[in-house]
This record gives sequence, C-alpha cells and structure tokens, in this order.
Amino acid sequence: MAEEVRAEMVANVWKVLVAVGDAVVDGDTLVILESMKMEIPVIAEVDGVIAILGVAEGQVVQEGDLIAEIS
Repeated sequence: MAEEVRAEMVANVWKVLVAVGDAVVDGDTLVILESMKMEIPVIAEVDGVIAILGVAEGQVVQEGDLIAEIS
C-alpha cells in the first residue's frame, strides 16, 4: 500500500532531496520547505520507493498538497 506524504502548511519548496525511483527509509528527509524564513524538513515515515514526486524546487505548496507517494 502506498503512503502519501502531504504538505502540512503553505510553504515554498526550497530543496528536493529525492527523485522518482529512489529508495527511502523511515526518517529520511524528502524535501525541505521554507515558510516564514524557517526551513521545515519533510520526513519519510515509512520505508519504500518514491513512486510519485508531486513537487519541484521553487514551487509553492498549499496545505494538503501531495509532496510524494512512497510505495
């Protein structure tokens, strides 16, 4: 079953650290968001492979937007 990783706030995508096909483990940083001059890491909560990457650097995400899907 796939695990969806979603934005928890409105923010800018500052850095994308993974690509589709990359293996990740619980605790890996997937993306770094920037909001109000703070860097917010988005962390994988499961082991798996990045199946979908829904963001790009420089993009603005809204609360609930899909960041990645891990399968």
